[in-house]
Amino acid sequence: MANVIVSELAKAVGTPVESLLNQMKGAGLTQDHADAIVSDEEKQILLAYLKSLHNDKSRDPKKITLKRKTLSTLKTSAGRKTVNVEVRKKRTYVKPDEDQLSKINQPNDENKLSDSAPAGSEDKRQASIIANKKLDDDSERASEKNLVDETQNEKPNNLKTPIESKKKTDLPVLDKSIIEQEKPKKHQKNYTTVPIDDDKEEDLKKPKKRASIKESKQKIIDLLKAVDDESEEEKKPRLRTSTKVAKIKNVHTFKKPTKKTIYTVEVPKEISVIDLAQKIFVKANVVLRTLMNLGSNVSINEALDQDTAILVIEELGHNAVALSETKEEEALIDNLQLNSHEILRPRAPVVTVMGHVDHGKTSLLDYIRKSRVASGEAGGITQHIGAYNVSTPKGMVTFLDTPGHAAFTAMRARGAKSTDVIILVVAADDGVMPQTEEAIQHARSADVALIVAINKIDKEGSDPEKVTNELSAVGVISEKWGGDTQFVEVSAQTGEGIDNLIEAILLQAELLELSASHTAPARGVVIESRLEKGRGTVATILVQSGKLIKGDYVLAGESVGRVRAMNDQSGKEAKDAGPSIPVEILGLDTPPAAGDQFLVVDNEKKARELAEVRQNKTRNESAHLKKSTKLEEMFSQFDGGEEKSRLPVVIKTDVRGSLEAIITAVKEMGNDEVEVEIIYSGVGGISESDINLAISSHAAVIGFNVRADNSARRLSEYEGLDLRYYSIIYNVLDDIRQALGGLLSPEKREVILGIAEVRDIFGSPKFGAIAGCMVIEGSVFRNKPIRVLRDNIVIYEGELESLRRFKDEASEVRNGVECGIGVKDYNDIKAGDQIEVYEITEIARKL
Repeated sequence: MANVIVSELAKAVGTPVESLLNQMKGAGLTQDHADAIVSDEEKQILLAYLKSLHNDKSRDPKKITLKRKTLSTLKTSAGRKTVNVEVRKKRTYVKPDEDQLSKINQPNDENKLSDSAPAGSEDKRQASIIANKKLDDDSERASEKNLVDETQNEKPNNLKTPIESKKKTDLPVLDKSIIEQEKPKKHQKNYTTVPIDDDKEEDLKKPKKRASIKESKQKIIDLLKAVDDESEEEKKPRLRTSTKVAKIKNVHTFKKPTKKTIYTVEVPKEISVIDLAQKIFVKANVVLRTLMNLGSNVSINEALDQDTAILVIEELGHNAVALSETKEEEALIDNLQLNSHEILRPRAPVVTVMGHVDHGKTSLLDYIRKSRVASGEAGGITQHIGAYNVSTPKGMVTFLDTPGHAAFTAMRARGAKSTDVIILVVAADDGVMPQTEEAIQHARSADVALIVAINKIDKEGSDPEKVTNELSAVGVISEKWGGDTQFVEVSAQTGEGIDNLIEAILLQAELLELSASHTAPARGVVIESRLEKGRGTVATILVQSGKLIKGDYVLAGESVGRVRAMNDQSGKEAKDAGPSIPVEILGLDTPPAAGDQFLVVDNEKKARELAEVRQNKTRNESAHLKKSTKLEEMFSQFDGGEEKSRLPVVIKTDVRGSLEAIITAVKEMGNDEVEVEIIYSGVGGISESDINLAISSHAAVIGFNVRADNSARRLSEYEGLDLRYYSIIYNVLDDIRQALGGLLSPEKREVILGIAEVRDIFGSPKFGAIAGCMVIEGSVFRNKPIRVLRDNIVIYEGELESLRRFKDEASEVRNGVECGIGVKDYNDIKAGDQIEVYEITEIARKL
């Protein structure tokens, strides 16, 4: 490094020039003005001098700490068992400085003064310093007392022992060669040590001197006690102490309250007995006793409903407040919402297409979008909610295409809640169907404007007037008939009336005056969600207000996460999305439920808390539902009913909406004898864990638009488990219904095969009474059960012992033929009786 002048060096180290010159003068350098040159060697000299001032010289370590561990055994009083005893010792040896040794070896006036001064005066001086500064650490005082006690018990030859780290003290330590006082901590006091020469040490060994030392030590102890009493309530004990000694006070730590404390308890929808007892600070058996007095016999682990818990709390003299399920959730949402006073601007309308299955909803959208979606869907039916943003010559329109199958009721209801206008598609050749009426009910319950599109007018046999009449019967009246609903006749094949339909949509949107903020944090609804391999959770969302930007933190139902990627309806990457725009987002931790509201939040911690609250709520509701089901089954068994047969299934689908539709439809199946038990349901491909779960529970695995991975497929083949793949919901429900029918006990039916009339009675030594009969109806068989009827009253049920035609054995006798019949174990047959031959057949039942 090149030579520099003093001013540049001062500027580099951040020190004034005058201070640096003074330091260089102290280091023995010759520079005396700011322009003097400083070489590298002079810099090193200056650095060594500064280090010596700060006591930062490199030196050998002055402390050595030794740890010793001794193991021994100790016999108990009985002498039969031994106890292992481990003794650990830690000692620290301190190496003294040379300067300190030279001071000790050279006697001076201070040594003489210390020899002549009485021991009591030094003790008083030390105690006065301690008393003035008021010791603030209990452990320090305890260590000082321990040292005093050890000094009293020491022999004179033990004065040469090294200083132990666990016995640090601020009092003077007597040593023949070393008087070392460790560096004090912030709260410790720094005292000067008093060297003692050999003659003085010999005097200390005398009994009278030892007595004076004991007496002075006792004075210090008394003074320390006085200081303790004064600073006991003023000072708080520190956390870091070298030795902790419990101090026993003659004061009771618990004081019985003078009067009963009344608590105000918030009671949730369901609470366990233990949690209730903890909230009112009583033992659980007190709550159980109160419940028993109220006539409810429950165990300590059972859960109580809200009303019962409130009764118990009031019975015990406390105040109960019913906790609203949504109170905590609403409070967290209020904290999460970002205040925004943005100017509202017009937005595009959101239009949901509804109608009966196969009435042409998707084909109608295909023509508008100039695409072919319906032809690519399995079975030609829609099984997902499709969200499309369409640019028309007259403006932007966002379409939601909902399924028309009966299983997708919940999906259609979600579409109605998140839309502005509903297009009701009715086929002109089919008329009003059940799902058509359901769509009308959804529109009315959601208070959404309705537009009727009469489709398939190009087909032969179409009758739009018939459709208009049927719709008027259910309360949907055309504007031509004096109503308030627009009717548009369209054809999805030829495109006739499509322009009129779009014009009607935009006219309705203009009447609604739709507007939203375009810059505020985004809010909206989840349209669909699924799991994709390599991408994770993919959620289709519709932004209803605000602006969603890539990187925003989103809360959607029970799911939270940051938007890592965003794609539009065509799969292209998008950086943001405004109102009425459907997009796909990646980054949520779990697939949210279709229909959940989502919002952009700025407090990630609060968002996760709210998601956890919602998850706990769902878990509690699920547990409560299972408990209710078990109780109903128990009561049905007490009533003499048999346990239901169950069909266990594992269901995996591609999207959340299809999963909910299948679960809803499957739960409605069954009767008093059979039902479907869903072991597990989820979104995504079939994994090896799903197969293991199905094997352990003997369940069928159903995959809807998903497939099993290689490991799952190999495991299912090895275990002989049949994987069933479906792409149409009809087939899923039909197969499950057929499997449930197989679990039903077969129906037994009785079929009368023939009737023989008794004409005469003959005696037989071998068979007893033999009835001579004429077959008057059907045929009589040898090995079938029979009934004996007299005056059309059954008097005996049994079986045939003998059937003969003349003297020959016969297995069957037809109508109009005489025969002899011997009834087994029955001889009271009379002429005119009828013998009825029948059989019982089992017929498979169906749901």
